[in-house]
Amino acid sequence: MGLTISTIQTRSVHQVSTLTPEASASAESYVRRIYEEVKRRDPQEREFHQAVKEILDSLVPVLARHPHYMEHAILERLVEPERSISFRVPWSDDSGQIRVNRGYRIQFNSAIGPYKGGIRFHPSVYSGIVKFLGFEQIFKNALTGLPIGGGKGGADFDPKGKSDREIMAFAQSFMTELYRHIGPDTDIPAGDIGVGAREIGYMFGQYKRIRGGHEAGVLTGKGLLYGGSLARKEATGYGLVYFVQEMLAAQGLDFHGQSVVVSGSGNVSIYAMEKAQQLGALVVACSDSAGYIYDPKGINVDTVKRLKEQDRLRISEYVKEHPHAVYTEGSTAIWTIPCQIALPCATQNELDEEAARTLVAGGVKAVGEGANMPSTLPAIDYFLEHGILFAPAKAANAGGVAVSGLEMSQNGMRLSWAFEEVDERLRQIMKNIYRSAVRAADEYEVPGNLVAGANIAGFLKVADTMLAQGVV
Repeated sequence: MGLTISTIQTRSVHQVSTLTPEASASAESYVRRIYEEVKRRDPQEREFHQAVKEILDSLVPVLARHPHYMEHAILERLVEPERSISFRVPWSDDSGQIRVNRGYRIQFNSAIGPYKGGIRFHPSVYSGIVKFLGFEQIFKNALTGLPIGGGKGGADFDPKGKSDREIMAFAQSFMTELYRHIGPDTDIPAGDIGVGAREIGYMFGQYKRIRGGHEAGVLTGKGLLYGGSLARKEATGYGLVYFVQEMLAAQGLDFHGQSVVVSGSGNVSIYAMEKAQQLGALVVACSDSAGYIYDPKGINVDTVKRLKEQDRLRISEYVKEHPHAVYTEGSTAIWTIPCQIALPCATQNELDEEAARTLVAGGVKAVGEGANMPSTLPAIDYFLEHGILFAPAKAANAGGVAVSGLEMSQNGMRLSWAFEEVDERLRQIMKNIYRSAVRAADEYEVPGNLVAGANIAGFLKVADTMLAQGVV
């Protein structure tokens, strides 16, 4: 590597000097045709369109150099899920009223292993969000080096403001349909936004009740008492910081003494803040959907943990215990706080081009995506054009699914590894993902562009496996 931030190459992935103009034009035309067909088939699924475009644009030099991927219709097969499941979820609230939500499971690609991906409970969930998440999961899972394919699920149910009984009733009804589509060697769901250990526990209990056995490997993110893995809760946030740490180290930088802003205050955000602080960073801000807090002395992560994990309160409560901190309504303005490292860990498209411009003007050096697709395409382009170190989500937030894979291994062997062992395996996986993205970016002549590198590295593993297995 040996590059300084100001000299990182940010050429378009289309500019590959070793290819003929004809080969590049053919690949670009192919990619454009596939993308237009995706939009034509499902015009309302905007998030899915965005995810597809970001990945396909990165693959032009690969397709130009290796046209057999086009000849075997790899992209046509990749952008279409192997199976899409939609179902109703009836449940009874505390007043006895029957309510109905819509549930989904997208089993996108099983070339390298059983489908693996989380379940999201949030009112914004619809087919386009589940498909974008499942599509991203294909490449993310491939990057981990573990034998797991890509899938995702969810429901337009909002757990906020619901009692434990209502959440249990919904989760049990959701699993009553989902159980017939999953299994330890078929499809292994986990948690996501709105689905933590509580929800996983309710779903696992219902699965056992229906199936009549203890198949520990059918869900990950379980409680430690019944097959969960140590370090799973911390994995996505820790893994994000480990990846960014590698990215910084390649430029002679580290977290020590750096000012960090982290959006969100859920599982990913909390443990990203914790690990960044352990590495000597000053984390000054975090948020939830209502607003954000700024603490110039450094966020007290123990307070945030208690508010969010135990008391399930708004982040605004933080200032009652830390009156020197400032709470501001509206979460998107968190990016106006100057920082050297920004970690968007809340939700998709939370960081747009205007926010990217503000961060760059404020002196940001590195951005690491902890959420799934938190930056818009114009924002990513702006960061790359201005030489900002950028860690894309499908590489940087793969720690969660990586440790889910390790949980599956422990379940299969009826073992439980120590926290330190799981954490060290996670750290090594994140290092390997970083190195794979760097190698792919270098090989396809876009050095420093980890977006393209991660997309290419994940694609090559999945595409070559699909070729080996024939037309299935």
